[in-house]
Amino acid sequence: MLHLMNLCDLTITEAHEGLKHKKFSSRELTLSCLKRIEEVEDDLNAFITVTAEGALTKADEVDQKIAVGEEISPLAGIPMAIKDIFCTKDIETTAGSNILKGFIPPYDATVIKKFKAQNVVIIGKTNCDAFAHGSSGENSDFGPTKNPYDLERVPGGSSSGSAAAVASGESVFAIGTDTGGSTRLPAGFCNLVGLKPTYGRVSRYGVIAMASSLDSPGPIAKTVTDCAFVTQAMAGHDPLDSTTPDVPVPDYVGRDGACPVSTEKIKIGVPKEYFQEGIEPDVEKLVKRAIQKFEELGAKAVEISLPHTKYGVATYALTCHSEVSSNLARYDGIRFGHQRGSFGDEAKRRIMLGTFALSSGYYDQYYQKAQKVRTLIKRDFDEAFKKVDVIVTPTSPGVLFKLGEKIDDPLKMYLSDIFMVSVNLAGIPALNLPCGFVKTSGKKLPVGMQIIGPQFSESLLFRVGRGYEQSS
Repeated sequence: MLHLMNLCDLTITEAHEGLKHKKFSSRELTLSCLKRIEEVEDDLNAFITVTAEGALTKADEVDQKIAVGEEISPLAGIPMAIKDIFCTKDIETTAGSNILKGFIPPYDATVIKKFKAQNVVIIGKTNCDAFAHGSSGENSDFGPTKNPYDLERVPGGSSSGSAAAVASGESVFAIGTDTGGSTRLPAGFCNLVGLKPTYGRVSRYGVIAMASSLDSPGPIAKTVTDCAFVTQAMAGHDPLDSTTPDVPVPDYVGRDGACPVSTEKIKIGVPKEYFQEGIEPDVEKLVKRAIQKFEELGAKAVEISLPHTKYGVATYALTCHSEVSSNLARYDGIRFGHQRGSFGDEAKRRIMLGTFALSSGYYDQYYQKAQKVRTLIKRDFDEAFKKVDVIVTPTSPGVLFKLGEKIDDPLKMYLSDIFMVSVNLAGIPALNLPCGFVKTSGKKLPVGMQIIGPQFSESLLFRVGRGYEQSS
């Protein structure tokens, strides 16, 4: 039997099998994660709130169900961590900002309700860039999260704590949000699988808004199959969120509990704009090696062009900052937030830039023009998917950077997301997969690649991703 201290390192699939066959209990699994939190949290700072008592109570409930022979869901009794931007009833929700410190929501976000229905064990709320503004996790009012692979480096943002918690074994899986790469980048920097779903595939109801036309809640997990299990639980139409279309959710996992594999005869697009000046050579080498592996598995790689890629960051910044300035207007100390609280530098920067872009006389010149370019970026992808099934690119142009390295240079920080923001602008799904390590200063640092697909192609991304994962 696996030593109880190591139960926290299991995947969802392994943990479910162990619980089902009574090799260990949910309480033991939960205690293993809580023990790991106790051991590493002082170094990582992945959590804002740890809900140990509630977690153990839920674990005992699941153990009782198993004891009387009740069939359990694939996620039942398994510890999960929640980015502190999802409203959780009776559990403090801060969005990583002191402005909301002490806020106890009276209701659960739709996604949280769905997980509770699956009898998941909620182990805590994870640290994140305040109001999800950032690519590094350094903008949190509760201190930066550190990367488990190198404590001197960032774990990626804004879902920094969620990724660090899963990578370190503090939680079996986690959820985050992706507005311009905020599940994919932390997953890439922490050697995990992270999905940015199709816009509207997962409800945003009860998620503290950053940029409403871009936000996409998504999973961070250890394997593609784990990611599929979590997506299955999250996805679907929600009457409380009008942006969720009433499109059926397919079976992402399959009857045998393992994602189907599909790489043969798949056409993979390799956009030339993503492999030009600015990408670090070691990152380019690993991603191209992964593309070669896909070809060995029967896929065909073809060069494509996404010509408006170079406008992605500017278009994203104008769109995002404008929507941020609107969404943050509610935190006036009267309706929401403490009067004594104040926005951090990044929030202030986005509010000012966004308010300017929306102001009279400048709206047409900036925000409206950005929306026109956004349409062109979406058309690039539409045209590409007429020729290929999926697109493979690096997740980030470089390896995870050191804490403090980019915090004083917003432009450098925004460029960390250069390969990801176009996906959010187009509203399509993308899956981050680990594709190797770069050795730097004696340490092995993870590198991620992303597989991009057309709208509602999550099943295809999981099949292709699992094909690569199995062969690695």
